[in-house]
Amino acid sequence: MATSAQRAYRAACPNCGAPVEFRSAASASAVCSFCRSTLVRDGDALRRIGQSAELFDDHSPLQLGVAGRWQGSAFTLVGRLQYGYTARPQAAAAPSPPPAGAAGATGGAGSQLDGTWNEWHALFDSGKSGWLSDDNGAYVVAFDAPLDGPAPRADELNAGERRLVQGAAWSVASVTSARLLAAQGELPSPPRGDGAEFIVADLRNERDEVGTLDYSDPGGAVAWSVGRAVRLADLGLTGLREASEKTLGGKSFACPSCGASLELKLSTTLSIACHQCKAVVDVSQGVGADLSHYAQSNAGHDGAEPQIPLGSSGRLALDGRDIEWQVVGYLERCDIPDDADDEQTFWREYLLFNRQEGFIFLVDSEDGWSWAKPLTGAPQVRGDAANWQGRSYRKTYGYSAKVTWVLGEFYWRVRRDERALVTDYVGQGSAAARRLSREQSGQEVTWSEGATLEPAQLARAFGLAATSAVAMQRSTAPSLTIDGGLAKALLIIAVVLVVLMMGFCSSRDRDCADVRATFGEASTEYQQCARNARTGSGFRTGGGSFGGYSSGGGHK
Repeated sequence: MATSAQRAYRAACPNCGAPVEFRSAASASAVCSFCRSTLVRDGDALRRIGQSAELFDDHSPLQLGVAGRWQGSAFTLVGRLQYGYTARPQAAAAPSPPPAGAAGATGGAGSQLDGTWNEWHALFDSGKSGWLSDDNGAYVVAFDAPLDGPAPRADELNAGERRLVQGAAWSVASVTSARLLAAQGELPSPPRGDGAEFIVADLRNERDEVGTLDYSDPGGAVAWSVGRAVRLADLGLTGLREASEKTLGGKSFACPSCGASLELKLSTTLSIACHQCKAVVDVSQGVGADLSHYAQSNAGHDGAEPQIPLGSSGRLALDGRDIEWQVVGYLERCDIPDDADDEQTFWREYLLFNRQEGFIFLVDSEDGWSWAKPLTGAPQVRGDAANWQGRSYRKTYGYSAKVTWVLGEFYWRVRRDERALVTDYVGQGSAAARRLSREQSGQEVTWSEGATLEPAQLARAFGLAATSAVAMQRSTAPSLTIDGGLAKALLIIAVVLVVLMMGFCSSRDRDCADVRATFGEASTEYQQCARNARTGSGFRTGGGSFGGYSSGGGHK
């Protein structure tokens, strides 16, 4: 653990007189814990440059004073920056693009947020400063780094593309509009942004690293940091906040559609589905009087309820870690076939939460159950092959998908008919049970990885009845893939057509036998019947799908 740091600097807040302490002589700024004044060091005194807004209580397990170790070095969390972000549409060419440091965001400072995240200032015993990023249960330890040479312009970045930064190749994972919501504690520099929106781009690579381009400096300088994903359990943290009710200020509120009482269980929730009228309510701006919402039909696909009830908890051993998870959300999704004649496929996803591990998904599709956890890095992709953490994957399907029905709470803002471009991969060789998926929606690309699960394992974990375990069984037959599966499918189709033709011709021969017996083999009637049988006159084959299979489009 970090040792008790000697106070390198202490002064009175010029606004309220409360003591303000700096653990590091290198820290240039702090936020007064009493009056929230934003202060900068000016010689031996403190100068007030503004006031920070009140922090949104997101019930993070982290707090100031938490101590831990990373790669053998002790640190203490001494400061915090809280940001909000808004999703951006795909970048497009503009006649007069803004400069790299400009805000360039639509909607202004009061625009609706899609989510929040924290950057905790980690002060190491060596005097080095770092950041522990806290984003919906995903954690990254990062350090500011010099940026040699020009950085990509904010307005020319697009999610999903490859970029060369600092001589290394990166995949652009997201491009969002962000703004500083509040600050707390001791900081290595004065908070930037002052509530104005700016662009933040997250970059990922196959080494599980995260690079961040920060365009908040009004002078045009671009900040660059590089980090790596961590688990809180691996940091040996002490001083964490005690577990508490996961409510937003402990408030309940009335559904804006039907008036039913709703209560948020997770502080990170941005959307909730009413348990009574099933309206989807947007709570990204808090639980004030005017809440945007939209109605959905009162039954999901085929009217089926979730097989794993919302709110239930169960222990799952995933990748060697036995962890208790709680079901907090449920979605039904479907693909959008390229051809109107193609069969539409529905599947179900359960959102699971653990306080220290964050979120994972249980996926219930026609070919079985699996789990998936969002990745911090980006797999290496070449053609239809992908590689992640030494495991090889092969592309199976690429398709458009949309959300059709939701229940429970979600850490993102759910939109009506929310759509994404999805690419699925299946593990090869010894990784045959592994699954990899890429989803792109607007200016955000999300990779997730997991593995198949046995229904009996899920039933035991969540204490479901034996009848439920039977109902959870799905077909585990291998899906038709793009390569060998297609050839097998075409072979099956050809065999079926031959059999049908043979049956048809046999039927014709039987019919002509009757004609021959009646009119004789040399008769005109028999000869005409035999010619029709040979040429297949009256037998028509049609195009389109055969038995629901089509070479166009893809299905999950």
